[in-house]
Amino acid sequence: MIGQLNFAALWPMWPELLAGLWVTVQLTVMATLGGVTLGILGAWLRSGRANWASRLWGVYVELIRNTPFVVQLFFIVFGLPNLGLKLTAGEAALLAMIINLGAYSTEIIRAGIQVTPKGQWEAGRVLGLSRTQTFLRVVLPPSLARIYPALVSQCIIVMLGSSVVSQVSYEELTFAANLIQSRTFLSFEVYLVATLIYLGLSIAMRQLLLAIGRKWLGVTA
Repeated sequence: MIGQLNFAALWPMWPELLAGLWVTVQLTVMATLGGVTLGILGAWLRSGRANWASRLWGVYVELIRNTPFVVQLFFIVFGLPNLGLKLTAGEAALLAMIINLGAYSTEIIRAGIQVTPKGQWEAGRVLGLSRTQTFLRVVLPPSLARIYPALVSQCIIVMLGSSVVSQVSYEELTFAANLIQSRTFLSFEVYLVATLIYLGLSIAMRQLLLAIGRKWLGVTA
């Protein structure tokens, strides 16, 4: 069977795979930045006193964490147009990934904040800082350092989940692999190559994010 494999036939298809990979990378970068920012905002809301905003955010977190990503994506793509909000496949994919990562990163970051000594909040007040300034300058950096490896893992999970957006005809890596497979019928070869590309992308993303964490947050992991 090994002798029947034909990886050479995929060589002319590399531009399509690389184009799909580039789309996946762009989508991942924007979703990571947007999702983590959303998570920081949510953690700030949920780390204070219980009010309507923190409760509403809690509902959002539970809704996203307890429903499949593909259902969230389909709701945005096919459901929102019924409400008059029409998005392109790329816009819908990015929005779905940001919303998904935002919910998970909210709880991850909040876990880091919850173990922050109360003395840090009090020190901020003594220095005359507002609650927001204390959160951003005093509490958030060490909190992120504590949970950074878990946050990196979640970002990678979302990147891998981006393969689902091929279901709405967004031309990322999995879409390109499916298209090549439909032309060549080289299923084993195509999906093995796609698997290795995702593996390499995951390893590179983890190393890059950990390097950023070591430089800016003092992460030791």
